[in-house]
Amino acid sequence: MLAALLYGQEDLRLEIVPDPTPLAGEVVIQVGAATTCGTDLKVWRRGGHAKMLTLPTLFGHEAAGQIVAIGAGVTGWKIGDRVVANNSAPCMTCFFCQRREFSLCTDLRFNNGTFAEYLKIPAAIVQHNLLPIPDGLPDAIAAMTEPLACVLHGVTRSNVKPQDRVILLGDGAIGLMFVAALAQQPVEVFVFGGSEARLQIAQKFGAAKTFNYRQIPDIPAFVRDLTDGWGADGVIEATGVPSAWETAIACARPGATVNLFGGCPRDTTITVNTEQLHYNELTLKGVFHNTPEFVRSALAFLASGTVPFELLISDYQPLHNLEQVFQNMKARTVVKVAIGGS
Repeated sequence: MLAALLYGQEDLRLEIVPDPTPLAGEVVIQVGAATTCGTDLKVWRRGGHAKMLTLPTLFGHEAAGQIVAIGAGVTGWKIGDRVVANNSAPCMTCFFCQRREFSLCTDLRFNNGTFAEYLKIPAAIVQHNLLPIPDGLPDAIAAMTEPLACVLHGVTRSNVKPQDRVILLGDGAIGLMFVAALAQQPVEVFVFGGSEARLQIAQKFGAAKTFNYRQIPDIPAFVRDLTDGWGADGVIEATGVPSAWETAIACARPGATVNLFGGCPRDTTITVNTEQLHYNELTLKGVFHNTPEFVRSALAFLASGTVPFELLISDYQPLHNLEQVFQNMKARTVVKVAIGGS
């Protein structure tokens, strides 16, 4: 089969590799659509990821399709079933899993390789995070289950309360998904991003106000002006840039929760004003990945039709155009691209 392999920093190659064969407990799906992700872009640009992969590796982690092969011992599924598989599953037995902190699982099983004609789903994911796609839901939309599950996990961890004013830094796909999820609650979401087209999507997803950060020299001061001089009740950072983490903290009112969601490059650091942190009783949270509960909630949210998530799909391209797709993502001319076919 044709598949994309990542060898290093911006070194993505299409190669012919053996078709996958399922072992006991596994299934193989024919990829109907694989969607690109900001995490994929960061991994491609940085040449690695601290947790999810070891180079060289099959690449991509969001996909939906139909089952074409089933390993021994698999029950409840049949050839032809349309499914979406999360890119991981917890072990269910470690210290953290016993405390239902599944995203911190010490043996979290990741799976990569969605930018390919076929994808093998490991037994743990088949058991815990393989879901049937509801009738009428396109593969490209179902494929967004994984990132939306991460976002729903992030929203839950953000301590958002009714009537809160929430600042969202970032207008990538993850930031826009945060807008969609937060807008389901009685809160005001103020979005700061650098693309007018993306900010328009944020408005359609329910943002109360959007702002182009390039036109605002002092974002924390601007946020205080927006919020009667206090700062935001909650702040979510969705860019993965250390300086933006510091900006997020500076936007928070006393007593606020700051969700530092965007993953920064390895070994980067930030500076925190200890007086502000202590006397303002700030809560700073790093939030990572998702759990089986949120995977199911995300698929249901996508299938509900309450938000036009199709607006996140900027383009549809065949697999052989994947390198150009990543160049377009780097240039920020697309949000997400659905990859399918050769």
